[in-house]
Amino acid sequence: MLAVMQAREIRKRCSWAQHDPLLREYHDTEWGVPEHDSRALWETLMLEGFQAGLSWLTVLKKRAAFRAGFAGFEPAKVARFGERDIQRLLGDPGIIRSRAKIEATIQGARIFCDMARQGEPFNDFCWSFTAGKTVDRRGRSSAHGALPERVSRELKRRGFKFVGPTIVYAWLQAVGIVNDHAADCFRRRGR
Repeated sequence: MLAVMQAREIRKRCSWAQHDPLLREYHDTEWGVPEHDSRALWETLMLEGFQAGLSWLTVLKKRAAFRAGFAGFEPAKVARFGERDIQRLLGDPGIIRSRAKIEATIQGARIFCDMARQGEPFNDFCWSFTAGKTVDRRGRSSAHGALPERVSRELKRRGFKFVGPTIVYAWLQAVGIVNDHAADCFRRRGR
């Protein structure tokens, strides 16, 4: 067991995941793994929106509370949230208490549900920008490339909030639509 733990610790990782155990675990098990579940894709996009102006570590530490407060990020449930739910969430010290971000998440759930009703699964929408394939960036991240700009524009057109190119690029990386693991990261090929 100790040898496995030591081997895990000496692995080369992306630099952002080197020094914090929670970030290491997230990097090693979730970040960059191609996600095809519509609900999980939407949840990650909403959490990336909450991260705006803060660190991802802050969001990770609060993720369980977010899931509890937002009904497990079940879009159909969140879409029915009203003012009472907004007030409840604004009073929840376990989450990031921003009215604008809470309202954006509720609106995002309504958009998600509208897309599903119209026969457009969120998974299909998300992966349509890359023809269903992961884009290999070889560790050359760029939040201001054509892909995040295009996805951001389309999300905004549909009414999503907190989906600028920087947030969208972080989301594309997180859900594996873009593979941006560093060249020497052990996850580069072993995704």
